[in-house]
Amino acid sequence: MLFYCLITLLAAALAFPVGERAVWPGGKKPLRQERGTSLWLTRRQAFDRVCLAGLFLLLTAVAALRVEVGNDYGKYVDIFHEICAGTDAAYVVTEPGFNLVVKALYALSGYENYLLVFAVFGAATVFFFLRALYDLSENFFLSVCLFLTLGLYFRTFTTVRYYFALALALYALRDIRRRQYGRFVLCIAFAALFHKSVLAVLLLYPAARLRWRKEVVAVGAVLSVLVFCFRQPILELALVFYPTFRDTVYLSQGVGLAANASGILRCLAVFALAFFGRSGLRREENRFYFKLSVLGFLLYTCGSFLPLVSRLAYYVVTPQILLVPGLLAGIDGAKKRRAALGAVAVFCLAYFAIFLCTASGSGIQVLPYKSWIFSDWEWINGADFF
Repeated sequence: MLFYCLITLLAAALAFPVGERAVWPGGKKPLRQERGTSLWLTRRQAFDRVCLAGLFLLLTAVAALRVEVGNDYGKYVDIFHEICAGTDAAYVVTEPGFNLVVKALYALSGYENYLLVFAVFGAATVFFFLRALYDLSENFFLSVCLFLTLGLYFRTFTTVRYYFALALALYALRDIRRRQYGRFVLCIAFAALFHKSVLAVLLLYPAARLRWRKEVVAVGAVLSVLVFCFRQPILELALVFYPTFRDTVYLSQGVGLAANASGILRCLAVFALAFFGRSGLRREENRFYFKLSVLGFLLYTCGSFLPLVSRLAYYVVTPQILLVPGLLAGIDGAKKRRAALGAVAVFCLAYFAIFLCTASGSGIQVLPYKSWIFSDWEWINGADFF
């Protein structure tokens, strides 16, 4: 637990100097506007890259050096073996892009080096998350703090395929904002080669991009109520796309409002911040992220009967780490902005504390942190590669 706190502090320290678009509570102008010489900009950009490289290496190292961290770590090791053993495709449930990468890495190693696979996906996931935050956030430091304190980074230690696809989906928001929809579709199609659930954003993201008129909101409200009323037929339809969930504990565990309480709480907190800083919603991208949070809230509530509904909801609530800095930057008045920033900090620290207290649970199991560096070298498959 202390280790994760230390990593969070180090990452925040590295992220603090990065970026020239940050709008702080005191109303200070961005650094680019204060000093406009090309020489200074070159030095600034170089310093940013050093900090970004350090942040990337830190987060990648923590992800790559872990062993038996994550509730499905052992399951993935078995999946890697099935992929490379030529097991019948009917029993290998992972997507073709993921299978191809695993086979290539195992062939490169010459043996079943699952540590290398986890390291590669850890690095790729961290890269796309950080790139998305750097390109899209109003305040890179605040977004990184949210990324860590809301437990999103530490959850990437589980379900590596899913979080890699989630990182690509967040990165693809850049194409949505630029209205480059062809590139957006290609990016999501590539992500679907690793986790097919990401295809849902082809509907969810454009839906949030549209202008929500009163009649659209009314239709959406009616559809949400109908989804909740006709739960069983919709559940059967969902099992057509995810047949592996049929006759499993997923149908009885991890469903309901209580199981999705943390996601609902996060959405309600964002709604409260948006109400407090309504001026921030004047910006188009903030409205887009806000509407994604509304869709996430509906999934957590009206779709709470679906197994692992959080996997769909995370695609639309993860942009909250971009929305919160945007709302804070749009609040008029330094005093009001400081108060909102303080409330966000208190909420995130409390959320992080609760996450750490539950991180050893069966659904996450990212605590205690173990590394193959301090383990018996003989029984760790592939340790000699490093």
